[in-house]
Amino acid sequence: MLTEARQDLVIGRWQGPRDLLAETGDNWARRSHRLRVLSHAAAAGSVAEAWAEAEPRNPDAAVLRAATEVVRAFDAAIALGGGARPDGGGSAVPESRLDAVVRSCLRAADAGPRDPAPWASLLTVARLYGKGVRGPELQRWWDGLRRRDPYNVEGHTQLMRYFSARWHGTHGRMYGFARDAAAVAPRGSPLPVLVQIARVEEYRYVVESAAAHGTPPPYGAGQHWRHELAVAEARRTHERWLGGRGWGALLPEEVGELNYLVHALCLAGLDALAADAFALLGVRAVRVPWSYTGDPEGQFSTCRRARLGAGRDGG
Repeated sequence: MLTEARQDLVIGRWQGPRDLLAETGDNWARRSHRLRVLSHAAAAGSVAEAWAEAEPRNPDAAVLRAATEVVRAFDAAIALGGGARPDGGGSAVPESRLDAVVRSCLRAADAGPRDPAPWASLLTVARLYGKGVRGPELQRWWDGLRRRDPYNVEGHTQLMRYFSARWHGTHGRMYGFARDAAAVAPRGSPLPVLVQIARVEEYRYVVESAAAHGTPPPYGAGQHWRHELAVAEARRTHERWLGGRGWGALLPEEVGELNYLVHALCLAGLDALAADAFALLGVRAVRVPWSYTGDPEGQFSTCRRARLGAGRDGG
C-alpha cells in the first residue's frame, strides 16, 4: 500500500496517500514511517498543496503538507551547503522560511489534536535555526509530542539530533538524552536504540570534523564500537528491545532502527546477538548507518553472511 501511495504522489495524485493515512489511524509509529516516505516523495512536486486545497478540513492533508515543507527546508539547507554542519549550529535557510514551516506544522497540529506527527515535524525543523529555538518554545513542542505519544521514536530521534554537537548541543547532552529515554522505555520498544543512533552521530561528527581540518580521525570504527561501554549498551538495547518483544515479525516502521542495532552489534563483536537481529531483519538494509563506516551494500552483506551461522548464546 505504501509503495502505491508513494507512486501516486510521484505522478501527481493524492487519493492513494489519503486512503493510506486514513487506514493507518492512530498507529503512530506506522503513521510516522509512512509520512516520512510520503513527504520525501511529495517534496519535488505540488501534490501536497493540491490535496490540502482540495480538502482543507482533512487533518491528514495538513500533516502531509507540513511534513513535506520540512523536507523541502532540509533540501534547501543542503543546497546552500549547511544541511549537516560538522561544527554545530543551524543552517543558511532564512528564518522567515523556517517560520513559515513552523506555522504549517502548528496548523497541522490544530487540525489533528491527537496526532504527534506535527510535533515531530517541529522538532525536526528546529535544527535548521541558526541559533536554535528558544528553550521555552522547544520545550512546548517536546511536551506536545510527549502528551500524544510518550515513546514516539521519530520525535525522540529528532530532538536527540538537535542536542548533538553537529547542531545545537554536545556529545554529552546527546548521549544523556538518549540514555534517559532508553532507561524509561517499556520493554519491547525500539526506543533504546537511540543510544546506538547517538553513537553513529558522534562517529560521523568526529570523522567529518577531522576531514574538514585535513587530519585523520582520532579513532577507527573498531575502537569506537568495541570499547566496554559501547558493547554493554549494544547488548542492553538488544535485551530491552528484541528480548522484550518475543520473535514476531518485524514491523516496516522498525527497519531503520533495527539497522542501527545490527550495525552496532556487528561492530561490537556481539556475533550471536547480531545473528538474532539479522534473522529478524533479513535483507532489508538501509543506507544509514552502514554508509558512515564503509561501503553500505558490501558491509551489510559481509556482516550478514558472517553472522547468520552464529549461535544464540548472548554474544
